[in-house]
Amino acid sequence: MKVGIVGAGMVGSAAGYALALRGGASEVVLVDRNLALATAQAEDIAHAVPFAHPCRISAGDYDALEGTDLVILAAGVAQKPGEDRLSLLSRNADVFAQVIDGVQRAAPEAMLLVASNPVDVMTDVALHASGLPPERVIGSGTILDTARFRSLLGGHLGVAPQSVHAYVLGEHGDSEVLAWAAARAGSEPVEHFAVQVGAAITGEVRARIDEGVRRAAYRIIEGKGATWYGIGAGLARIVQAVRDDQRAVLSVSMATPEVEGVRDVALSLPRVVGRAGVLATLMPELASDEATALRRSAEMLKETAEALG
Repeated sequence: MKVGIVGAGMVGSAAGYALALRGGASEVVLVDRNLALATAQAEDIAHAVPFAHPCRISAGDYDALEGTDLVILAAGVAQKPGEDRLSLLSRNADVFAQVIDGVQRAAPEAMLLVASNPVDVMTDVALHASGLPPERVIGSGTILDTARFRSLLGGHLGVAPQSVHAYVLGEHGDSEVLAWAAARAGSEPVEHFAVQVGAAITGEVRARIDEGVRRAAYRIIEGKGATWYGIGAGLARIVQAVRDDQRAVLSVSMATPEVEGVRDVALSLPRVVGRAGVLATLMPELASDEATALRRSAEMLKETAEALG
């Protein structure tokens, strides 16, 4: 599978590196307006390939994307001092329009995987700019937030995160919703599991895990300026689900006809992901306060998208 990555900064390069280490693609092409940066990242990643899986790594312009099956969009502009969120969104939307035009001239049928923030709104922008079916325009959404939730919950319960099945829904951002009511460890609801292993989930534990998930990006940004390893691995995971038609259940963002009464909004829910993109959307069991929070998250995202136009 040939994968393109537009945007060779930290997120794009981390995704390329993760794909090479995981064996997630047979070929990866990096594209960036700074060709020297893309070339340097490709060469650096290529030097890791002998320690991992066979994979051709290269850099080029949009023409190099010809024949790609999937393109990761990790391009965007940084926020200016004093710039409001909507102005930043507007500028990023303009960038995306240009990027998608370049991608589709070379690879008109390629699936789009959006990583640029704010990812839910940018997924909506990419959908309208590309004209592709919604199931083929996927945002990374809350795949990283979900991983954080599972990691912290597994740590509290004393089990591997891979044995925890819990999801973060809605926005990849401050209004995201931790779906505690649907969370499972092994086959058991986490509350039951916690009692059996002597690790009760109290209100304090919930608050600590919620804060740990919700504020993770802020802590990392404060320490090193940005996040890239976690989301790079998450993007590689989505690519592998597509490549191998795994039909894996992943919390990713896409345009959704209706969520808690809010129509036509891009946000994250558990989705079945395979070769054709999103094959099905699942709605977890929610407590009443979780359903209310999900509706508010959807309303906020809808309002932002509509304000952007």
